Parts: sequence; structure tokens; C-alpha cells
Amino acid sequence: MRYYAGLDLHSNNTYLGILDAKGTKVYKAKVQNHLQMILNVLQPYQKSIVGAVVESTFNWYWLVDGLMEENYKVHLANPAAIKQYEGLKHTNDYYDAFYLADLLRLGLLKEGYIYPKKERAIRDLLRKRMMLVRHRTSHILSFQTLYNREKGSKFSSNDIKKLREENIDNFFSDEYVSLSAKANISLIRFLEKR
Repeated sequence: MRYYAGLDLHSNNTYLGILDAKGTKVYKAKVQNHLQMILNVLQPYQKSIVGAVVESTFNWYWLVDGLMEENYKVHLANPAAIKQYEGLKHTNDYYDAFYLADLLRLGLLKEGYIYPKKERAIRDLLRKRMMLVRHRTSHILSFQTLYNREKGSKFSSNDIKKLREENIDNFFSDEYVSLSAKANISLIRFLEKR
């Protein structure tokens, strides 16, 4: 017998649905997010599971890695690419687990890339850097807007990057405007260091 497992992963639990080759639902369970508990539930079917599908959510690393270490053929579902099948999707978590398994069974599963475990940390660090750069840019733009609103003239982003909090009192007479501008400059400095 060939089985297909769908795992609808949430923040603290996982809904499992197992289908046979004909699409018949043979097992369902709601399990806490503890790898050994999930492995215990899958174990009776392990030798016959053709593939296990996990939806790419914010917390998939531990589950995908754990399943792969136990020699499951893991597929990472790409939720953005699956949107074309939205009309078929149910709102019940059990049905969502079976839906993932069924997409695999039918050969319709749109997969995401399972980034190698050893390389994920550097990728995630680069993503963090990109996020910090965006935040810094938002504070630079905020300061530019504030300055333009108060003075009617522009202040270049390169010049803003050189400012320190102590420079701000020279630009604004209103203490609240000055305080707001200092918050921008302080955060720009902080984010630049990070």
C-alpha cells in the first residue's frame, strides 16, 4: 500500500492527514509540536509513506529536518504557488492536511525549495540585514519628510547619515519636533551599527 501524508503545521500543533493511493482518508490526528510525538503517529505507516508534505510556514525547519533525518521523503508546499487551487481548499485544518496530501498524490503539488540546513543561518542573517536596512531607510525618509515639512527644503540622505543627535537642536526650535528628529537619528545610528 502507498500512503501520502499531509502535515498542516501551526504554531503549537500539527494536523496530520494520511491518504492511500486511491485518495481514501486512512488516518487523521492533531499532535502537539513535538517531533517525537509526530514521528510516533507516522511510524505505523512509515515504510509505505511515499511522501510527506509540510506547508512552508514560519516554523517549518524543525519538522522538515526531523522528518528527513528519519528518512521520510519530505515535500515543502509553496502556499503562494498553490493559490490557483484555492477553490478546492477547505477551511478545516484536517481537510487542509488531507488537501496537501492529495496535491502530492495527484502530482499537483507546487513545492518550495528546502534550503540546506547548514546554509539556512547565513541566509536568515542576510534576511535580517535586509530588514534592518529597510528600517534604517524608513527613518532616513521620515527625517527628510520632517525636515522638509518644517523648513521647506530638502536634506540629502547622505547628509542625514552623518548627523548625530546633538546636531538636531541646531535645526529645530520646537522641542517636540526636535525630539521626533532625534528619535530618527538615534535609530539610524543604531541600525547602522547592527
